[in-house]
Amino acid sequence: MTARDPLQVTVAGVEPIPGEGMELRMLVKLRVQNPNDTPVDYDGVALEMEVQGRTFATGVSDATGSVPRFGETVIEVPVTASAFRMARQALGLMSGGGMPGKISYEMTGKLNGSGFSTVRFQSKGDFELPTGAAQASP
Repeated sequence: MTARDPLQVTVAGVEPIPGEGMELRMLVKLRVQNPNDTPVDYDGVALEMEVQGRTFATGVSDATGSVPRFGETVIEVPVTASAFRMARQALGLMSGGGMPGKISYEMTGKLNGSGFSTVRFQSKGDFELPTGAAQASP
């Protein structure tokens, strides 16, 4: 078994989808890039999104396919965020949780394969909050 370089996974898009009651549902489009000389076959996807160190949304999909060698593909995963998680995140931001003006995020997941071929991925970073509205003068 040879060592593999990690997959590069980024969010390519997010679209709202119908939810139930007190939940937010979104279709997250993941762009998966494979920097390896062998394709990555998958049969199922799991995803967890964290904001400010707390779980914000989770999702699974029974999608199947392959990420070609030195290639990329887009995989769609429906995710759910409960109203309670969203309220907790909002309260954390208002009470100054984290760095001022920045929101940190982390996305972890896996592309399920057969046997020992499951591939895990992680992506994290920070993004700036818009400041124009907060600094606007009356």
